[in-house]
Parts: sequence; structure tokens; C-alpha cells
Amino acid sequence: MVIQMMKLNYDEEENPVLSREEAIAILNTPDEELEELVECAKQLRYKYKGNRVSIHILTNARSGNCSQDCAYCAQSCRSKADIEKYKWVDEEKLYQDNDFVDEYHLSRHCIGLSGMKFTDEEIEELARRIRKMKEKGTHLCCSIGFLTEKQAKMLKEAGLDRINHNLNSSRSYYHNICSTHTFEQRVANIHMLQGLGFEICSGGIVGMGESKEDVVDMLLELREIQPEALPINFLLPIKGTPLGDADVSMLTTEYCMKVLCLARLLVPKSDIRCAAGREVYFKGEEKKLLSVVDSIFASGYLTEGGQGIQGTIKTITDAGFTYEIESA
Repeated sequence: MVIQMMKLNYDEEENPVLSREEAIAILNTPDEELEELVECAKQLRYKYKGNRVSIHILTNARSGNCSQDCAYCAQSCRSKADIEKYKWVDEEKLYQDNDFVDEYHLSRHCIGLSGMKFTDEEIEELARRIRKMKEKGTHLCCSIGFLTEKQAKMLKEAGLDRINHNLNSSRSYYHNICSTHTFEQRVANIHMLQGLGFEICSGGIVGMGESKEDVVDMLLELREIQPEALPINFLLPIKGTPLGDADVSMLTTEYCMKVLCLARLLVPKSDIRCAAGREVYFKGEEKKLLSVVDSIFASGYLTEGGQGIQGTIKTITDAGFTYEIESA
């Protein structure tokens, strides 16, 4: 088996330290040897996360009209996808979603806002909403583009716990996905937020035409960042976007599992989240999936639908796992 043939180095906590070549070899693991790879990742999953699965819900708080040209996104300036567009979601909806997280004892309320830059006045509006939601003690994460340090401090003071800022792809492939900002800007933004004490959620999207080497390079960048949460999205082509007709035949369940196993091996302490694509690419394989990942979404992904909360809970419990609130 490929992982047994490697001369793995180990860190002080006896976790494997993979080279780039070893990581590429893992993505090239023959399908018939996948069970052994899953078992290696599973050991780290239980070492750091036990038997629990954290469930998150995502509210699209600002939809469409984005100035960025990200090829995968229905909300980008290049998209012709038929989506609802609004500057702010109805506050009643936002607070109902927050109550939902509290009612079901979910891990976190994730809030997405389309756009790259915001005015200080818009950030203060968001901060007001965050203060209201934090009255419930809810763990909150915002996906909010590029903030100034002043704006980030405004949200920190309002009680925001975590910020999502995905790398999305590798440094060398990124120009194929977006031309209105750079990979380097994303990394710099994350380091600024870490310096202010934010938890970081950062991951990527697989299936956008990148090579296996690109997937590895993205995950190696994430190993340097050490995010608290590492979401992996498997592309759901959206009609009307530049990637609406993308060939996703490479996204077999086996290949997707190898990507998630590699994420666990490279960044073992992070919450490894199977985000978009879970319901499509892992149907019938949930028990194996949850033996590697410890975090999933319920009820959809911004402009795309997903499995509802009751179905998500049943998926977790039927696979022999428990769900519970993350540690603060």
C-alpha cells in the first residue's frame, strides 16, 4: 500500500509529516487500496475529534451583485445564473436561522456576504446583527471577502468568533478561476485576521479543472495556515457560470475520499469539513465519509440546496456518530 511504502516523518505529536511527492502519491492511491488510506486518516480523526460530527448551517446574508469574477460562483459579475439578489437578508430570517442553531444545538451559524469590499457603515450594520445573535451565545462565522484591519476589529469587538476565507485553489492555478484579485491577497488577508485573534475557516474547491498537484499545493498552503476549520467543496456546476458545464467526471467517490484523507493527514487538528457536494458525491458512503471528516453543513450552500437538518442528523446517527456543539 502506498502509504506503507513511504518513509514518513513524524512531528512531536506523532502525526505524519508528508512531503509534496508523498502527498501526490496519496491522491494517486489505487482505488483497491483506499480502505487502508481511510484507516490511516480515521486514526487521526478519532485522535483529535473523537466520535462527534459538528453541524453548521449557512445563511446567505447578502446575495449577488458581486464585483469579483470567480468562475464557480453564481453571485459573481460573470454569472448569468438565475438567483435571488439582495443587499441584506431580512433580519427576521437571519435571526430565525440563529434561533435554529440554538434549538438544534448545532455547532455554528455561518453567514455569507457576497462582495469583496465593504464600507465601514456596512460593517457596522453587520456588527449590530452580530451583537444581537451573540446574545444567544451562538458561535458565529462570517464569509466576508476582504476587510480592512479597522473593519475586522469592529467585528471582533461585536463578538464574531471566526472568519471564512477560502484559498479555493492552488497559487499557480488561481488565475484560471479569478482575475479580479490574487491568491496572495487571500493569504495576506488570512494572516491579518489571525493576527487579530480570529479563528480561521479556510479551504477550497475541487473539480474546477485543476491537477492533482494543484490540490496538493492548495492543501500544503493550508497546512502553513493551520485553520481551525478546513472545508473542502466538490464542484457543483451551476448553469450560467463559467464552470456551469465543467466536466466533473473525475470527482468519483473514491477520488473525493482521497482528497479528504489527504486533508486529514496534512492538517490533522483542523475540523475537516465536507461542504458542497456531500449529498452528490458521497451518497451511500456516509459512514466512510464521517470516519474521516468531522464537520458538515445542513440545509444548503448559499445558492444551492442541500440535505435538511433532520436528514443530516439521521445520516450522522445511522453512521454511528454523534453531533454536538463545538468547544468555544
